Amino acid sequence: MARGEAVNQELSAVLNELWKLDVNRLKPGKDYTISLQGKAGYVAQGSNSARDRARDPLFSFVNEDKLRSIETYAHFINLLDNYEMSTGLSETVTSQELQENHLFLDAILETEVMKRAHRYLVSKGKSPADERQFKDQLYDIWFRLYHRDRSGGEDSCGFEHVFVGETKRGKEIMGFHNWVQFYLQEKHKHVDYKGYKARANKDQPDEDDHVLNLQFSWKGLVKPVGSSFIGVSPEFEVALFTIVFLISNEKVTNVIVKVDEYHLEVVVYRHGRSIGTSYPKLLSSNNRPL
Repeated sequence: MARGEAVNQELSAVLNELWKLDVNRLKPGKDYTISLQGKAGYVAQGSNSARDRARDPLFSFVNEDKLRSIETYAHFINLLDNYEMSTGLSETVTSQELQENHLFLDAILETEVMKRAHRYLVSKGKSPADERQFKDQLYDIWFRLYHRDRSGGEDSCGFEHVFVGETKRGKEIMGFHNWVQFYLQEKHKHVDYKGYKARANKDQPDEDDHVLNLQFSWKGLVKPVGSSFIGVSPEFEVALFTIVFLISNEKVTNVIVKVDEYHLEVVVYRHGRSIGTSYPKLLSSNNRPL
C-alpha cells in the first residue's frame, strides 16, 4: 500500500455507523482478556518454524457463556466444524450444515448492523432491496462452494477461508482471520500464538485493541503474519467485508478506512461471485501517527 493513500471517507462513515450499532461486540478486559506478550520475529513464507515470543496463549479469558448466549455467535460457532481443512478435498455439505448456514444468515440479518449494511448496499445499487434476495446474495458471497485447488472438487468457500481457515496441500495456512475460531482452536491446543506483529511504534498494539496483526502456528503449520478483528461480532465482519466486496469489481480491493480509533487497510479478494479472502490490516491505532 502506498503510504500516501487517502482514507476513504464515505466508507469510513458507514463502517463507523456499523461499529456503533455492533451491540454484540465483546468488551476487552470485561468479556475477554488477551495477553500480547512479545513481538514476533520474521518467518519466511513456506517455513514452518517460528521462534515463540509468547509463552502463554493469546486469550487469557473469554466469557464463553456470554459468547454462546448471543444468537449470532452461537450459530457462527456451529459452522466452524463443517469444513475439510485441506484444499483439494471436496466439501460435502450435509442437510444439517445447509440448515446451519441459513440459521446463521437469518440471525445476522436480524441485527441492526446487517440492516444498515443492507440499506447502504441498496442505496448504491449493489444489493436487491428484497431481504430474501439479499440473503441469497450473501449466500453466494460466503457459502457457495468453489474450486480453490485445481486438483480437486469444490473444496472451499468464502466463509471457510476467512473465518475457519484452510491449509494448502498441508504446507501453509490460508485465511483464518477470525478471533472466535482462534480462541476455540487455542483452547483445544491446535493453535500456538507466537507473538504480535508490528512495525516500530506505528502499529504497536494494546490489549484493548479490536484489531491485531499476529503470528501463530496451527496444527504444525506457521502463519508468518495474520490479522484479525478481536472481540467484534460475526455480523460486523460479514457486513464490512460484504460491503467492500460489492463496491468494487476488482480482483483485489484494498481500501483505507478509519473505524473508531483504528486506521485499517481492508483487503478483499474476489473469486467470481464469491469472496476468496478478506481481512483487516492494522496500520495504526489510538491516534498514533501513520
